[in-house]
Amino acid sequence: MSIPLFPLNTVLFPGGPLPLRVFEPRYLDMVSRSMKTQTPIGVILIKSGDEVGPAPEVYNIGTMTTVTYWHKRSDGLLGFTLTATQRFRVKNVQVNDSQLLTADIDVIENLAPLEVNKDNRYFVPILKQILDQLDPPFKTMERHMDNIEWISARLIELLPTALEEKQTLLESNDIEERLIKIESILKDVKH
Repeated sequence: MSIPLFPLNTVLFPGGPLPLRVFEPRYLDMVSRSMKTQTPIGVILIKSGDEVGPAPEVYNIGTMTTVTYWHKRSDGLLGFTLTATQRFRVKNVQVNDSQLLTADIDVIENLAPLEVNKDNRYFVPILKQILDQLDPPFKTMERHMDNIEWISARLIELLPTALEEKQTLLESNDIEERLIKIESILKDVKH
């Protein structure tokens, strides 16, 4: 399978929304084409380089997304929300003349939902409080507060920690590792 890549300084987990605004012609074309053809867009973390200008070097694991909302903003730019569906592994990357990246990918199976239990239940009100303070799409998104996999993914996306650490957790299938990292971040935030 081949998909266009949207290299960004963000890490997105399956189930997560990503509101963006677009002004570069290559990304306007990519979003327009995706909406017309229902082609997924791969959101992937930049390893070196920038979001604008020449094509950057990217990590090997990203997340497939679909355009779930769009509008023309008051500043004339296209605003839209991508919603992540599934992780993928890059097999190879091509750069076209406009510096748009496309990649041949392998899809990575999503992690199974995992019930919240007495040991991790305390994460539920923390995430609820964070989401309630944010603007849409976070405040209005469908919530799966009975699924610790979904909860841990949202917390890793939203809490302040290094992008490289978020990327490591995206690449891992170990939810317990995520929960340990979240506890560490929360302790740092409190101090």
